[in-house]
Amino acid sequence: MNTNELKELQAPIKEKYKVEPGSALITLKAQGNIGEGISCKVDTGRALVEAGLHPATGGDGMLACSGDMLLEALVACAGVTLSAVATAIGVEIKSGTVKAEGDLDFRGTLGVSKEAAVGFKQIRLSFDLDSDATEEQLASLSKLTERYCVIYQTIRGGTDLETSYNIT
Repeated sequence: MNTNELKELQAPIKEKYKVEPGSALITLKAQGNIGEGISCKVDTGRALVEAGLHPATGGDGMLACSGDMLLEALVACAGVTLSAVATAIGVEIKSGTVKAEGDLDFRGTLGVSKEAAVGFKQIRLSFDLDSDATEEQLASLSKLTERYCVIYQTIRGGTDLETSYNIT
């Protein structure tokens, strides 16, 4: 897809959202079913992914780790956003790799230490790109990718989270 094709594709959507702001508010959904043992089967819309304990918490490594899935969601969102931004501003990306890695102290999630946080202490996102982009274009690409990546912004800024439990 080139710059003009992307603009033509998105122009009517952007116009609709300007005229009808409420139409831009969409609720994304995910669902999983509690599985056998200590697991949860998540329907991705394309396949079922069975998540379980990370080996650092007693898992055998045969099931997906939700921490890995969070990093994978960041990589996917950042990669798609980078591609869209590059297309929109006319920067050719011949190929590229997006990587995310995060540091966890598993003492927190296992309740071993109240001083150890539950969750990632730090996440690092990196892009290795084959491109002829100038330093100025790379700066724009970086700034806009970070600005418009939904997962990046959600992790970076946090979000309100509500929880409910229903017994049937």
